[in-house]
Amino acid sequence: MDEILGDARGRMEKTLNSLRTEFSRIRTGRASPAILETIKVDYYGNPTPLIQLAGISAPEPRLLIVQPWDKTAVHEIEKAILKSGLGLTPRVEGNVIRIPIPPLSEERRKELSKLVRKLGEDSKIAIRNIRRDVNEKLKSKKDNKEISEDDMIRMQKKVQEITDEYIKKVDEIVVRKEKEIEEE
Repeated sequence: MDEILGDARGRMEKTLNSLRTEFSRIRTGRASPAILETIKVDYYGNPTPLIQLAGISAPEPRLLIVQPWDKTAVHEIEKAILKSGLGLTPRVEGNVIRIPIPPLSEERRKELSKLVRKLGEDSKIAIRNIRRDVNEKLKSKKDNKEISEDDMIRMQKKVQEITDEYIKKVDEIVVRKEKEIEEE
């Protein structure tokens, strides 16, 4: 039984980590290297993730610096950032690319808040689906007489407690991200 609960908790934790990863890619008014993680650069004909080609840092709240390890890739990286749809304008200064992060407009803030809430709701749905899967496993164990009905009910209550705990965590992460979007 502990194995089933541990599996449920592990799967819910993965869902939470996935949400955190998604949120790290959503651009707020602050500079974060995670914004650039999904960008692919045409490097000698191969689409290569930017993080494999360069060091990315945020020395200031509104500035990202990309330092390519291969100096010949500077212009390809610049092109990839421009094409990314993030609304960022890189400036090449020698072998370094500086990317100023402009403040968000009120309209863009609302769009991002809506996206954050949607991603949060999708995570809650995933967590509830995990709960449903675990409850079905418990029912099948009861039907196969591997556990008693009392054990099944007790386990379902524990699964519900775990589900509530993770849904609360999702809500907290969503609220934190929305505050981050609203701040400068």
